[in-house]
Amino acid sequence: MSTNLLMRNLRRFVLACGGVLLLWSPAQAFQVPAADPAMLQADAAFVQALAKGDKAALDKLLDAEFTWTDYNGKSMTRAQFLQTPGKPAIASEAAAEHKQYTYGDLGNVQANQGRAHALRIYAKRGGTWKAIDYQEVMSLENPPTATPGAGKDCENPCKKILFTPKTETEKQVATAYSKLETAAMAHNSPVFATLVGDEFVAASSNSNKVYDKQGRIDDFNHSKMAGVAPTPLMSGRMIAFGDAVLMISEHIPDKGLPLHVTRIWVRRNGNWVETLSYQTSVKDGKR
Repeated sequence: MSTNLLMRNLRRFVLACGGVLLLWSPAQAFQVPAADPAMLQADAAFVQALAKGDKAALDKLLDAEFTWTDYNGKSMTRAQFLQTPGKPAIASEAAAEHKQYTYGDLGNVQANQGRAHALRIYAKRGGTWKAIDYQEVMSLENPPTATPGAGKDCENPCKKILFTPKTETEKQVATAYSKLETAAMAHNSPVFATLVGDEFVAASSNSNKVYDKQGRIDDFNHSKMAGVAPTPLMSGRMIAFGDAVLMISEHIPDKGLPLHVTRIWVRRNGNWVETLSYQTSVKDGKR
C-alpha cells in the first residue's frame, strides 16, 4: 500500500471516529476498578451516622481496627472515637468532589472541598464493608516555602526503614515503598511512574495542592518537591487484603512537624503500586 493511500485511509478512519485520532498503548489498556456499590452504601451510612453523632449506628459500621485522624493529626482508636465521635472537616459534602475505588476487599472514598480533604477507607470482612481508617488533610493556603524531608542522604526511607515485615506480602510492599521514595528523592520520573497507579493521589499538610500522577511527575521534571517529599519512617503497620494493602505509618522529617501517613498499595501485573498517600502533620508533636 502506498503512503498516500495509507494516509487517505487513516483520514477516513479519523473522520469515522468523529475527528478524534485514538492511539492505543499497553499503558492505556489498564482500567482503574470501579467502586463496589455495597462499599458506597456503607460509606453513605457512615457519613450520615457521623453527621448525627449516632454512636449506636457508628458502632455497627466500624471495623475492629478502625482509626480516626483529624486534620490536626489527632488520632483516635475505635474505642476512643465511639466515646467521643470526631467532627469532620467537611461538614457537608454536597458540594465536594468525590473519588471512589475498590480493590477486592479494600476500598476508599476521597472527598475534596477547598483546602479540606477527607479519606475514608473500607475493608470487607465476612462479606460486610466497614470503615477501617479515616484521615483528614488541610492543605496550605499558599505554596510552601520549605519541604520537610529525609535530609540529603535519605538513609531512611530510601536505603532502609524502621519496619520489620512479617509476611512475604509485607516484604514486597516495603521494598516497593523504598524504591518509590528513592525515585522521588532522585526526581526519577520514569521509575516513579512504574510504582504508582494511574489513579494515584497525594495530599499533604505541607503542600498547597493535591497531586495526581502527572502533576507529581511534572514537578520532578522541574526539580520541585512542593511540600511533598520522602520522610524518615519511624513506625508503621500493614494490613493485607489479598492484592491490596493498607499501610499506616508515622514519620519524623528533618524539620517541621511529625507526619501521620496513610497509603494504599495494590498488586498489578505482579508488581506493587501505590494508589494514594495522605500525609497529615501532627500539631501536638512539634519538636
